[in-house]
Amino acid sequence: MAISFDRSTKTFYLDGRSITYAFTVNSYGYAEHLYFGKKISHDPLFFTRGGGMGDHEPLPPEVRRGYASYDMMWTECSFHGTGDYREPCVLVENAAGDRLSDLLFAGYEILSEKPRIPGMPSSRGGETLVLHLADKFTAFSADLYYTVWEDEDVIARRAVYRNGADTPAKLRRAYSFSLSLPGQEYDAISFYGGWARERTPERTPIGHHVYAIDSKRCSSSASLNPFLVIAGRHTDEDRGEAIGVSLVYSSSFVLKAQGTGGGDTLLTGGVNDFDFGYHMEPGEEFYTPEVLLAYSDEGLGGMSRAMHDLLRDHLIQPRYVKSSRPLLLNNWEGTTFHFTYEKLAAIVDAVKGTGIDTFVLDDGWFGKREDPSSGLGDWFVNEQKLEGGLDRLIEHVHGAGMKFGLWFEPEMISEDSEIYRAHPDYAIGVPGRDHCRTRQQLMMDLTRADVRDYIADSVNKILHSHQIDYVKWDYNRDVTEQYTLGLPPERQSEFAYRFALGVYDLFERIVEGNPDIFFEGCASGGARFDPAVLAYFPQIWTSDDSDAEERTKIQTGTSYAYPLSSMACHLSSCPNHQTGRTESFATRADIAHLGATGYELDSTKLTEEEIAAIREQTAEYREMEDLILFGDLYRIDDPFTGNYFSEAIVSKDKSRAYLIAYRRLGGVNSEAHRVKMRGLDPKKNYFVPELSLILSGATLMNVGLIPNFGGHASGDFRTAKFHFEEK
Repeated sequence: MAISFDRSTKTFYLDGRSITYAFTVNSYGYAEHLYFGKKISHDPLFFTRGGGMGDHEPLPPEVRRGYASYDMMWTECSFHGTGDYREPCVLVENAAGDRLSDLLFAGYEILSEKPRIPGMPSSRGGETLVLHLADKFTAFSADLYYTVWEDEDVIARRAVYRNGADTPAKLRRAYSFSLSLPGQEYDAISFYGGWARERTPERTPIGHHVYAIDSKRCSSSASLNPFLVIAGRHTDEDRGEAIGVSLVYSSSFVLKAQGTGGGDTLLTGGVNDFDFGYHMEPGEEFYTPEVLLAYSDEGLGGMSRAMHDLLRDHLIQPRYVKSSRPLLLNNWEGTTFHFTYEKLAAIVDAVKGTGIDTFVLDDGWFGKREDPSSGLGDWFVNEQKLEGGLDRLIEHVHGAGMKFGLWFEPEMISEDSEIYRAHPDYAIGVPGRDHCRTRQQLMMDLTRADVRDYIADSVNKILHSHQIDYVKWDYNRDVTEQYTLGLPPERQSEFAYRFALGVYDLFERIVEGNPDIFFEGCASGGARFDPAVLAYFPQIWTSDDSDAEERTKIQTGTSYAYPLSSMACHLSSCPNHQTGRTESFATRADIAHLGATGYELDSTKLTEEEIAAIREQTAEYREMEDLILFGDLYRIDDPFTGNYFSEAIVSKDKSRAYLIAYRRLGGVNSEAHRVKMRGLDPKKNYFVPELSLILSGATLMNVGLIPNFGGHASGDFRTAKFHFEEK
């Protein structure tokens, strides 16, 4: 069993593949953390606890025994008002108006498999501990859920808060977890950005303060991803301890790290409590989103690989996560809104037989949609623009041996649309105030069931009426006015949480309602790239910036939390639409092959040489796709800190591997750059076709390789590749 309970010491041990998580119910009745790290024996761990001098003494004299305050305990659930001044995990306003809690152990259950969270996505499988806590003075209670997998190095946590009183209560904060770590020699690594520059790592020492990252946008956002790394001060890519904290949530969130006066570091977070309050009727429960905690003592790379395995094995769409992905051509950058049937048919015909197996018709096929100002929400085919209707184009695509994909933006509405004219109340907005417009569009109020019914019915009607194989689901702006006509004034602070539940309900009804259609997520590129979205969409458009140079950074930052198979990466035309930069066709393909690949261009403008190159590129990608889907990623050269980017992908059995190296700027008489391979078996021999040599894993990892970027006059933005086959 992965979970065990020592009744003599009241200690719970949760054992993963190579990790142990342990906590105890102490003599005061509190759940007290003991250890999270590399796998250990189930020894008594009380010697790990510290003490200290606090200002207040909530504990009766007969049980103090060295503790001056609850503030000094390593907590599994921090709460306010019992001498604890740290960041609370939960804050509830009771009927008397106080905001105090005193949550004591009230029992436990061990479940052979974790239950689903009602209305929310979460990981699958795993043995689960449910720790019951009850307030000492009121009928408020909390259930803490812990899930562990014997073949993973990740612990999943969440909480359920319950109002057991016969009067209402109000949640002011409802985080998913607390976790105390010994000592304070930690750095926080967050992933910031914006449109076309998503997920840039930023490393900050954690001091005696509260460090926080958050989103207030009702989306996980491009500005800060709901993923945080807590790393030892000297932890690097390959050495040292690291904990990845990944929140399975797509709305306003917060993750915090606090260096405390007791010498430890407290982690907590979940649903953002900014502008948050949740009314709880008697007997009502509140479900928090799940948080995934990945541990490794093999540096940031080991932490990433642990998180990648968990997401692939237990969260991403099981019917698609390990199957070959669509290798597609999208028309957006080639035509934008301006296309005809003849133009689209010519784009399809130009790549027939090249290995591209899916054509995706992007924005502009529906309603009165000639520019960004109109048509959103009118999910019916514009047959005046698309002569012969959608079926004519689909038949042509299928006749060319390809699958057909279609773009939607279901959560949005245009003021110039039939649905808005009929139902202006469907749009989010505050009566009497002007709308805050972004991209000339408004957002549907997904907190309302009638709005979700309209969206699900109209989108499903299109999907059920045509032979559609693939859907790109876009989301191009964030919520500004967090207000709904569906709730009374005193409950408007529930909006962000209810909006998330509305998003998931829509995903369930459309994505799960069409199980034979492959869905890809998108949000102005990567503005909603989070584990909750991956539970429905096996891949997400990583960024609208498809420039190869920029993508080395964007894809590297994304890889700290998310596997390569989850990143949609396309080769686009040059000069690049976003940066104006020109790179070789080969370089663009090599970088785009580090994920679920495709093309984003007007294929009728390609040369014969480029069409021939596509045939070679698609064939090469299919040969290495199993590494993208299943392999272990090793980041080697960091594009944020130097002139080079390189990473290796190694099969689980270490029989195959692939290395890509990239040089940003060429130089005259420049120094040779050596890349030391990682992840191979040092005792195995590998054939390297690019060198026509058989070399040992030990040699490749310790001596390394010198990529040939074409000589000193070859120019900038060059790649070199190596393949490794066990011999």
